[in-house]
Amino acid sequence: MIKRFAPKLALLALVVTGIVLALTYREQLSPDKLESLIAVLGVWAPLAYIGLWLAAPLLLVPGLAISLAGGALFGPFWGAVYTLGGATGGAALAFLLARYLAADWVERKAKGQLGRIKAGVEAEGWMFVAFTRLVPLFPFNLLNYAFGLTRIPLRIFVIVSLICMAPGTAAYTYLGYAGREALVGGEDLIRKGVIAVAVLAALVFIPLLLRKWHAARNSTQTETGANPKD
Repeated sequence: MIKRFAPKLALLALVVTGIVLALTYREQLSPDKLESLIAVLGVWAPLAYIGLWLAAPLLLVPGLAISLAGGALFGPFWGAVYTLGGATGGAALAFLLARYLAADWVERKAKGQLGRIKAGVEAEGWMFVAFTRLVPLFPFNLLNYAFGLTRIPLRIFVIVSLICMAPGTAAYTYLGYAGREALVGGEDLIRKGVIAVAVLAALVFIPLLLRKWHAARNSTQTETGANPKD
């Protein structure tokens, strides 16, 4: 029996150790420090960056600093591509870990939030995944684990996450790019600054509008008795 579960226990212990280390050294994960660490890798920098993103959701590492560093390192386009690919892959790994290995740990960590997430998936299916990706109601990393304990299929989770994380990913990587350009005195700073301000405004107001729309939609469906998944 012990031999049967030994690989799973070892993997779980490795992830828990990684989380503890990530929490201990979280102050070292600033955009400028990440940028300097990855930049020296040259042609291997994109792979290292994607690898960092694959690990970050598993280790509960906040992704904002990584996204900003990606924009500064690789520019707004490739920074968004690498970030979106890595973040989606990392989310899928956390999803699978929760579903097949760490269900008890996720139950304890999520506490009351897990019930709300399960209820949301039961009521709305993939649309709830889309909404939580567009509107940060729950912490991104914990959400990945929690979705693994719902009945949502992995394929749907990955596709919806990929599509709905794209706008926010593009926004944060552009901010990282614009900040880098401002520091080094790049060209056309006024235009880039205006775009950065517009991006910040979108990041603030669009989630608020989506939340109001979602609340109004649910209220209407409750009154009419409609099924949100229809």
